Amino acid sequence: MSKLLLIIKREFIAKVRNKSFIVMTFLSPLLFVGIGVFVGYLSTMKAELKTIAIHDETGRFAKEFRNDEEYHYMDVSQLPISVLKDSIQSEHYEGLLLIPKISDNKQLEKKIEYVSNDSPGVLFIEDLEEVIAKKMTAENFNAVGLDTLKINSAKADVSIHLAKASGEESLKGLNEIKIAIGGAFGYLIMMFIVIYGNMVMRSVIEEKTSRIIEVIISSVKPFQLMMGKIIGTSLAGILQFLIWAILGLGAMFILSSVFGVQVGAAAGQAQELAQTAGKDMSKIALYLNELWNLPIGTILCSFIIYFIGGYFLYSSFYASIGAAVDNETDSQQFLLPIIMPLILGVYIGFFTVMNDPHGTIATTFSMIPLTSPIVMMMRIPFGVPWWQIVISMVLLFGTFFLVVWFASKIYRVGILMYGKRPTWKELVRWMKY
Repeated sequence: MSKLLLIIKREFIAKVRNKSFIVMTFLSPLLFVGIGVFVGYLSTMKAELKTIAIHDETGRFAKEFRNDEEYHYMDVSQLPISVLKDSIQSEHYEGLLLIPKISDNKQLEKKIEYVSNDSPGVLFIEDLEEVIAKKMTAENFNAVGLDTLKINSAKADVSIHLAKASGEESLKGLNEIKIAIGGAFGYLIMMFIVIYGNMVMRSVIEEKTSRIIEVIISSVKPFQLMMGKIIGTSLAGILQFLIWAILGLGAMFILSSVFGVQVGAAAGQAQELAQTAGKDMSKIALYLNELWNLPIGTILCSFIIYFIGGYFLYSSFYASIGAAVDNETDSQQFLLPIIMPLILGVYIGFFTVMNDPHGTIATTFSMIPLTSPIVMMMRIPFGVPWWQIVISMVLLFGTFFLVVWFASKIYRVGILMYGKRPTWKELVRWMKY
């Protein structure tokens, strides 16, 4: 036990004293803030105004298009088409909408053309089609003697009221909020596994290639060395996350108390809500009440347990791969099968859990140890029976101990193997030693 603690201490100190670790610990929050400010600045920039020429031989559609901040529509029906196409090539206009003189709308539907040097955006073309189709539809209604005003007034606007079986009012959009909360925790687990799992693998490869491992392995068991690296690296990662959290909270406090950034933004949002929402403020209170009723304690406790279990499970894979190869290039063939379950867990979470959090697919993948840390964290905000959480955790840690047992066998043999690129067949044979 004392040797394991010494290895953990050695790995932890080696990581936190590394210059790149120190630099990235304090530089990463600044980079994230800088990227956020840059993205915010780009979102405030207005797009370049583009002029769209409209050659409408029917004289019915040109006035239907409305200018906005991005597009300016110009009726140039009096000019020859050949001249307008030359103007397109010289980039005087962004594009040219050609509407031929055809009285029959059914024939006209397939004859309209848009000419431009570059391929236009899909949404832009859909907007053009919508404007023309709306005008044609109104004309078709008039042609058959239908009153468009009566048709519009007869359209129904259905809004289904949501309620719980207990009689309490429910709200729309709660599923999106819940999946966002669960997805944030699940994505954080995945990023921690990938970043610090790779760190464990690189640490093993560096010591193996420098032959330091031959000296270390003569004093400790391979299993102790592997577990020491996993735990020591995880502690360094947790310290880094804590520093990021402290720096982030400190930055928020400084911005709000000194510069008043948060206060001003909150005041502006409150004023906008007061102007636009009015009586809907009661709905905001209902949303806050629903969020408060989420299983917050279960979410936080489960996050810690799945965080530890998921990291230990995957770090065992990373450590065994690092022991089996001589460089990071050779490790690529083994990394894909490890990363794929993490990616699968994210896709299952976002595309299945949100629509059917208690369905067969979501429940099954929340039990499978390789995907449960992500999928179960996305399910918990929707309310998961405690026995499912317990079974999932037991399977996760049981699989971890099983994987550690097999990984230690690969680690024990591979750590002293040099000059040969291993295959999957050889890894299986090493597990039998």
